[in-house]
Amino acid sequence: MSHYKTTLPDEAATQALGKSLAHTLVPGLVIFLHGDLGAGKTALTRAMIHAAGFTGNVKSPTYTLVEPYQVNIQSQTTSIMHFDLYRMLSAEEFIDAGFREEFNASNICIVEWPEKADGVLPEPDLNVFLSVAGDGREVELQALSAKGIACLASLQFAPNL
Repeated sequence: MSHYKTTLPDEAATQALGKSLAHTLVPGLVIFLHGDLGAGKTALTRAMIHAAGFTGNVKSPTYTLVEPYQVNIQSQTTSIMHFDLYRMLSAEEFIDAGFREEFNASNICIVEWPEKADGVLPEPDLNVFLSVAGDGREVELQALSAKGIACLASLQFAPNL
């Protein structure tokens, strides 16, 4: 499966999707999150990181640009790097900050506002598009690599509609 689309009727469904996605994470995975302010990108990421085993506070990296979280994936300590590039003024800032080095076979990188570093980011394995729909959200997941396809193929999620 390379494409998945559904409606998330409420925040609980967004959290449930995040938990389901956490079970598909593998080291080296790159996920781009697309959507307007308030679309649920951080809420989805927070649910993923907690479901992956991180027990502390998961804060939005809006001002720090990146927050690292140590989790255990497939019996291996892995860093989930949560990027929020909203405040970046240019793609060069991404390079100057040394963030490219975090995209490797060991880390899982989740990027909010990837268009802010267009042209310098590596290609994602999975694109997640979120949009507000009434009280809920519309979500579309697109797999763009073998890792992304494997992620969607193992996704076990059924929202309560």
